Amino acid sequence: MASPPFSYAVVKDAKVLMVGAGGIGCELLKTLALSGFPDIHIIDMDTIEVSNLNRQFLFRQSHVGQSKAKVARDAVLKFRPHIDITPYHANVKDPEFNVDFFKQFNVVLNGLDNLDARRHVNRLCLAANVPLVESGTTGFLGQVTVHVKGRTECYECQPKPAPKTYPVCTITSTPSKFVHCVVWAKDLLFAKLFGDKNQDNDLNVRSSDGASSSENVDDVFERRKDEDIDQYGRKIFDHVFGYNIELALSNEETWKNRNRPKPIYSKDVLSDELAQQNGNLEKNCACDDELSVSAMTSLGMKNPQDIWSLRENSKIFLEALRIFFTKREKEVGNLGFDKDDQLAVEFVTAAANIRAASFGIPLHSLFEAKGIAGNIVHAVATTNAVIAGLIVIEAIKVLQNDIESCRMTYCLEHPSRNMLLMPVEPFEPNKSCYVCSETPLSLEINTNRSKLKDLVEKIVKAKLGMNIPLIMCASNLLYEAGDVEDDMIAIYEANLEKVLAELPSPVTGGTMLTVEDMQQEFVCNINIKHREEFDEEKEPDEMVLLGWIQPVSAAENKDKSVDNGGSTTSDAVVTAVESEKDDEITIVSTLKKRKLPDEIDISSAPADVKHQKQLEVIDDEDDLVMLDGDLDSFKKRRLS
Repeated sequence: MASPPFSYAVVKDAKVLMVGAGGIGCELLKTLALSGFPDIHIIDMDTIEVSNLNRQFLFRQSHVGQSKAKVARDAVLKFRPHIDITPYHANVKDPEFNVDFFKQFNVVLNGLDNLDARRHVNRLCLAANVPLVESGTTGFLGQVTVHVKGRTECYECQPKPAPKTYPVCTITSTPSKFVHCVVWAKDLLFAKLFGDKNQDNDLNVRSSDGASSSENVDDVFERRKDEDIDQYGRKIFDHVFGYNIELALSNEETWKNRNRPKPIYSKDVLSDELAQQNGNLEKNCACDDELSVSAMTSLGMKNPQDIWSLRENSKIFLEALRIFFTKREKEVGNLGFDKDDQLAVEFVTAAANIRAASFGIPLHSLFEAKGIAGNIVHAVATTNAVIAGLIVIEAIKVLQNDIESCRMTYCLEHPSRNMLLMPVEPFEPNKSCYVCSETPLSLEINTNRSKLKDLVEKIVKAKLGMNIPLIMCASNLLYEAGDVEDDMIAIYEANLEKVLAELPSPVTGGTMLTVEDMQQEFVCNINIKHREEFDEEKEPDEMVLLGWIQPVSAAENKDKSVDNGGSTTSDAVVTAVESEKDDEITIVSTLKKRKLPDEIDISSAPADVKHQKQLEVIDDEDDLVMLDGDLDSFKKRRLS
């Protein structure tokens, strides 16, 4: 069926909502303005950072620290002064952006950088019956997808990466990957030395001198008033890389099936003259900008892509620590890790590499460590521009109600049959999707041990993405967040601390809970299944939610297996991202295979094209999931 002729009226009469004014957002706002859209609203809670300037072209150095949405508006109005652009420096999850707010728009265009916000916008669009155009990029890869209620799948119809969590003991005691060392260096050691002293921290703080004494042991991380900074630095070095490793080795059971780590002490790596050699602080670090003070500069090291030796890492570690306590002493106690803070990145890189050397893990460059610590995928501005153009093309189709012509388009890194853009027809709604088809979920949980608080935090908020949840058992209200009457607050808080089986309306095996988010106007039912035991490594939360990730069918999956919260393939490509919790890291796993169009003749293509990596972008310039698959096995599922 031929597409209807283009009518400019659909553009000039459209009211558009953009969510996100970052890498894609800057390009998208420019393209919308130049395409004639007269009324554009932008929501973005972020402020401009130095690291944004290489690709977010609407921003300049003078804009650092200002609202992205507001600066983007001002920049575009300079060359399109007669259009209306309304910026909101706010979180799209704020109560003001409710279903009624979304109903005023003809189409919503997403350029977000996290899964939680994407799910939230998807639900608001479903409730408001407003079409959504999703997008994401990472490096040379990108995608645009169209979601129209009842006509195509919603954003949550297909499974998204299931986080795999690691207990804190993996980070503190048995790291096996460099990312474990980076998380330890950033979230534990850096936070302990330079962050809030009152925060809980899993680092061992007892020195060898006080290990067998009473509970009132001095914190080895506390610097005495008369303690020389170089002496203090070596004390910290010897404690975390030497004594703590020896302490871990004393547990023989831990190392039965693991490689034993090697304690590292400063005297074994550095000479006694280090105090005289280690840096020319006054010569090389006389810099007014505190974020530019650098241990690398002080030590005459220039290339961030060099992999430092153990000795060089040790010198950087001690020099960075010395600079923090001499040049930036006022900040110590209030610092958090910032990927734009050169000294912080140097310290974390050095600490992670020394720990990696101890555990026999390959060392990495500062460039690589910064990417892991800051969760950076180095972006390509051209990809953002291509994706922004595709978003506008699909938005115009939606405004013309030409859903049959809409395409999900994948931007590939390498041409497939001379094509860098791979169009795919949208999929029909997934009948088992708990969001748009209201299919009940099942939750395996020990109802005699788990509290309502665990259910709310780990399932309702973390996995189902609800912000202001309400939980009912039959006609009884167990919990409600948000604007609650004063006399009910104490009741709900008391319920949170009770195990499920002891609630006023007991939640046991066979109970059906109704969970609702009033802001999202989203309701789902959860069937409770009591389960006594869980695998501590694979199921650390002692909860397994079934149905929120669609299982792969046997025909499509063949020899590959999938379990809830696990990976869909054994050879999956995974990306490490930082969790909000200090005691966990999250690993992004793979997704179900997506289909390519029938029009692409794969049978005659070379082997490397047949095995072209299929992609699903999770975050704008953030996380990408890739799945190696044989395109011969992909079948097309068309809209009816």
